[in-house]
Amino acid sequence: MGFSFDLTGRTALITGASSGLGTRFGRILAASGANVALGARRADRLATLADDIGARAAAVQMDVAREADIIAGFDAAEAAFGPVDTVIANAGVDGAGMATTISEEEIEQTLAINLKGAILTAREGAKRMMAHGVTKGRIVMIASITAFEPSPGLVAYAASKAGVVQAGRTLAREWARAGICVNTVSPGYIRTAINDAWFDTEPGKKQIARFPKRRLMGEEGLDAIILFLCSDAAEFVTGADFVLDDGQTL
Repeated sequence: MGFSFDLTGRTALITGASSGLGTRFGRILAASGANVALGARRADRLATLADDIGARAAAVQMDVAREADIIAGFDAAEAAFGPVDTVIANAGVDGAGMATTISEEEIEQTLAINLKGAILTAREGAKRMMAHGVTKGRIVMIASITAFEPSPGLVAYAASKAGVVQAGRTLAREWARAGICVNTVSPGYIRTAINDAWFDTEPGKKQIARFPKRRLMGEEGLDAIILFLCSDAAEFVTGADFVLDDGQTL
């Protein structure tokens, strides 16, 4: 029996949608039939993306570090498309800095957006799904291979992403009987706006040269797993973490 990743009838809220992976996720979910609420702080970029995608997309300005913004974002998504049954908690910052020099404020911001924001986004999504009687809920939280690999200069980021993986497993257990599948995806290094400048430097090029395939991943490398985890085909998949890194951790 074949499986379909057709998302027609689903309504998804995606955070961090104004650039990079979040933009990609919005495009591929809409192309697969879902309505997508595109959440981020940069309203101008969201509006441009929503216009480009068309009728299946709506721009939702929100800051995941603030619970009030998250609640307002879900309210706006429901006003546009009805109940949200699919959530991708993707918003994040890189929080780069050596442990001895990174500021307290930078640590707090990284943890607030990457970890607290992901938990609050998933929680609000689950609360709405339960309230609306959604029985095939899907929540995907974006982590990173830095959750498992020592990453000098990324201590706050790595800690936040390790927290996302464990939060995903815990939330999956809490909400299993509500029919909500919660999974995490841990990508390897993908060239996006957040890291583009680094990989053009000599140290960045040396880092790429150390990877088994000596290359960065393309954004399309996550398409299949994202569509799968958001679809009905993922009914029996919850509490799992999927590492997609092109062999970078080998």
